[in-house]
Amino acid sequence: MSTRPPGPFRTADVPPADPYPCYRRYREADPVHRGADGAWYVFRHEDVVRVLTDRRYVRGGPPARIPESCAHLRRTTAHWLVFLDPPEHTRVRALLAGSFTPPVVDTLRPRIRRLAAGLVAAMGEKERVDLVTHFAAPLPLLVIGELLGVPAEDRGWFRSRALDLQLATGSRTARRPEAYALADAAARDLDAYFRAELHRRRAPGRGPGTDLIGRLLRCAREEDLNDDVLVGSCVHLLTAGHETTTNLLAKGLLALLGHPGELALLRAGPALPQGTVDELVRYDSPVQMISRLAGADTELGGRRVRRGARIVLVLGSANRDPRRFTDPDRLDLRRDAARHTGFGLGPHYCLGAPLARAEAELGLTELLRGLPGLRLDPDETVCYADDLVFHGPERLVIRTGA
Repeated sequence: MSTRPPGPFRTADVPPADPYPCYRRYREADPVHRGADGAWYVFRHEDVVRVLTDRRYVRGGPPARIPESCAHLRRTTAHWLVFLDPPEHTRVRALLAGSFTPPVVDTLRPRIRRLAAGLVAAMGEKERVDLVTHFAAPLPLLVIGELLGVPAEDRGWFRSRALDLQLATGSRTARRPEAYALADAAARDLDAYFRAELHRRRAPGRGPGTDLIGRLLRCAREEDLNDDVLVGSCVHLLTAGHETTTNLLAKGLLALLGHPGELALLRAGPALPQGTVDELVRYDSPVQMISRLAGADTELGGRRVRRGARIVLVLGSANRDPRRFTDPDRLDLRRDAARHTGFGLGPHYCLGAPLARAEAELGLTELLRGLPGLRLDPDETVCYADDLVFHGPERLVIRTGA
């Protein structure tokens, strides 16, 4: 087999519906590769894990490409946990961590199941339906809305703002000239909403409440954190827990429909076997790429990486690396998928992973139980969003069997 590099890597050249053959070529031929944009793209599991767990590789703050004119977007993202480095990362993560522990998530499971069952029941009244619009997108938004204490009537408004805010990701701004303006307007609206909510809860005679915003208010007093941190954290939780879990639900169902034997295994039991969600994440990660900066001169995969260089970790490739996972292109729900990189690793390991696991487990269980005749619509093509960061279908039409 030839080991000649297939040429400078460009995300625009990767087919969104199936990026894995492309990843394989680079993983085998040039696993730490200098891309067309000057960034280092890292394709092997071992190298990706090293960067995620080595503190010499840092986040370095929000993307520098956000225009100066987008003041609201810059202020909001400045306090997003995903962009912070210690010691600020440590302080903000401690503020949020208590709300996403497995015991706390366990108390939410009845509500998550009820929300999923309600969406499935509504879908069952139609012969064909778009799974993304009617299930995969609304479920995580309903759950995070309950956590934050957002009124049900506001959640449609929140979804539209969350989608506009996601336009600030690099792959999307390149396609829409107005993307940053829309994202900045969404940041402005969400900032105003959460500041008003903080003010309302501090009014005389009111308490902070028992929801997530209430817990954040109580902790912020003890840690002396200002409103910019609280508001930025609320906006981040809304957006981070929304699109990624939407993609996990949609791609999880697609993976199961593409592996009838594994689907039959799930249908035969009362619930998803332990480890199922992690194998679904490994098999087709909702987030395919994340970035770091080299905080020092380092060596990675035999390459000299200079301080300040941008490093793109191709999580989707690492999770299909045969050096770590046997027969990686096959979905195997009995597999031990430990150390997959779909939720990250190290200091930035996904804070919401326990919640995402619960939403996917309960959501898919209710979907398969409530729609036993569910199948892909043979007259429709699965339409993927043109995005290799937040990766998943934007339209997935199914026949419900109704």
